[in-house]
Amino acid sequence: MAVTEQVSRPAPFVEKLGTNLAENVLAQQGVPIVTGGLGSISQGAAESAEAFKARQDAAQAFDVRKQSLAGLAPTVAGQDALQTQAQNLATQGVGSFAPFLQQAQTAGTAAGTALSGVGLGATAYQQGVQDFMSPYQSQVIDASLAEFDRNTQIQQQQIRDQQAALGALGSGRAGVQLAEYGTGAARERALLQAGLLQQGFGQAAGARQQDIANRGALAAQQQGLGAFQSGLGQTQQAATGVDISRLGQLGALNQAQTQAGLDAQREATRQAAFQPQEQLDRYASQVTGIMGGYPGQTVSTNVPNPTPLQTALGVGTTLAGIYGGLTNPGKVNFNLNAPSG
Repeated sequence: MAVTEQVSRPAPFVEKLGTNLAENVLAQQGVPIVTGGLGSISQGAAESAEAFKARQDAAQAFDVRKQSLAGLAPTVAGQDALQTQAQNLATQGVGSFAPFLQQAQTAGTAAGTALSGVGLGATAYQQGVQDFMSPYQSQVIDASLAEFDRNTQIQQQQIRDQQAALGALGSGRAGVQLAEYGTGAARERALLQAGLLQQGFGQAAGARQQDIANRGALAAQQQGLGAFQSGLGQTQQAATGVDISRLGQLGALNQAQTQAGLDAQREATRQAAFQPQEQLDRYASQVTGIMGGYPGQTVSTNVPNPTPLQTALGVGTTLAGIYGGLTNPGKVNFNLNAPSG
C-alpha cells in the first residue's frame, strides 16, 4: 500500500524572512542593554571579562545610535526673554516693601518716644496750677514793685519841694498831704502786686487747661499709634504671605522647566538604548503580516508499494534470520562458499 506524506511550507522568500527574523531575535537576546556611552561604564567586582566586553560593545553601539538619532531626540524650549525678564522683576519685587515698613516703624517708634517724654502721669494734675507758674514770676514782681517804689519816692520829693517853695514845709497841712499820698501809693502798690500775681495765675491756669487738652490729644495719638503698629504688623504679614506664594509659583515654574528637560533627556536615552529592539519589533510585525498574506503551500510525497521480488527477498531474509537463530544459537559461521578442509 502506497504512503502519502503532506508537508505545509510557506513560500520560499517568506521562509527566508522567518529564518532571518529568528536569527536576529536569538542574536539580540545576548546583547546587554546599556543607557550610557563607553565612558560611563566600568567593570563590576563580580563581572567577568567576557561580560564586561559585551557591555563595552553595547555602550559603543549606544554612542553611535545616540549620534545617529540626534535629529530625532526630543528637546525642551528654554524660557523666552520676556519670561526671564518677568521672573527677574518678580524676584526683585520680593521684599521690596520692607524698607517702607521699616521707615514707618521707625517713625512710629520715634513718635511713641516723643509722646512718652511729655509725661502723662497724674502728678501734674495733683500739683495744680503751681507747676505751671513761671519760675521768673517773683523776679518780675520784685522788679515791678521796686520801680513803683522809686517813682513813689520821686513824687514825694516833688511834693516836699512844692511845699518848701510855698513855705508850707513842715506844716500840718503838708504832713497830711504827704500822708494821703503815701496811703494812695501803698494802695496802688498792693493793687499792682495783686495784678501781677493774678496775671501769673491766669497764665498758669491757661497753661494747665492747655496741658489737659494736650494730654487728651496725646492719648488719642497713642491709641492711633497702637492701631497703626497693629496694622503695620498685619500688612507685613500679608506681604510676607504674598512673597511666599510668589516664590512658590516661580519655583514650580522652574521645577517644571527642569523636569521637562530631564524627561526629554530620558526619552532620548530610551530611544538610543532600545532602538534595536524597536526595530526588531517592527521587523517582526512586517514579517508576520507578510506570512499572513502568503499562506503556506502543501507538498505531497508518495512512497510506492514494494514489488513482489522486494517482498520475497524481505520475507526470505527474515526467515533465514529466524532459522539461523534457532539452529545455530552459537552463531557458527555457516559459510557455504568456503573451501573444504
